[in-house]
Amino acid sequence: MRLLVLGAAGMLGSDVVLTPGDHDVVGLSRRDADVLDVAALEHAVEAHHPDAVVNCAAYTDVDGAEADEDGAMAVNAVGALNVAEAAAEIGATVVYPSTDYVFDGGKREPYLESDPVSPRSAYGRSKLEGEVATATVPRHLIVRTAWLFGTHGRNFVETMLGAAERGSLKVVDDQVGCPTYTRHLAAAIVRMVGAETTGIVHTVGSGQCSWYEFARTIFARANTEVDLAPCTTAEFPRPAPRPAYSVLRSQRQDVPVLPPWQQGLDEYLAERVAA
Repeated sequence: MRLLVLGAAGMLGSDVVLTPGDHDVVGLSRRDADVLDVAALEHAVEAHHPDAVVNCAAYTDVDGAEADEDGAMAVNAVGALNVAEAAAEIGATVVYPSTDYVFDGGKREPYLESDPVSPRSAYGRSKLEGEVATATVPRHLIVRTAWLFGTHGRNFVETMLGAAERGSLKVVDDQVGCPTYTRHLAAAIVRMVGAETTGIVHTVGSGQCSWYEFARTIFARANTEVDLAPCTTAEFPRPAPRPAYSVLRSQRQDVPVLPPWQQGLDEYLAERVAA
């Protein structure tokens, strides 16, 4: 099976390219195939003629999207439709990584694929529109995930380790979710593509924690001493509202269960040292 990965220079896209399994994987960056350039996109898809197109091209600046919702919508929704239609034209499956931000965070038990969506942020709205656009073609796989960290992009682990130099930190403890190592997620995506899984799935690191608990574990695993204290979201305001609770679980039997997020963190730190 041949996979074409768009947005292959990004954090998740890079790991999908590096996790081929038994498949032939081709990765294209935005410079190679911009999802907003329909002609170039169609040419790339036709030239490589994949069995599946993994659309990792995304506008991921959650706070920036509040002031640039049109820009987020362009990439995450219009671009998603362009990719879906180009894939459908050659009979390929399209894979669209989505987000916990499509939910409002008001629930207090894990969100399932069948739960109603209600995004509170511009970013969440743009990703939901991308889901809707992707689902207009018959063969689609929408992978909702959360709290990504990996060695090929900016992420919370690096932010914490960099901030440790200040000696003391406050991290919010009233937002709860599922940290997800991109190598684990990439392997799950490749596996689901090979199994011809379709529809909407939730795929995140097993377990849950607050950002404060995540930070505390990062410093412990990295043997880094820092004066760390919890704080509330109200004490650390951001332009985009965050879901207070965004734990995802799958109600489907055909979705891979990812390793615990702590294992993902350990592997990330080892990969980081090796790099």
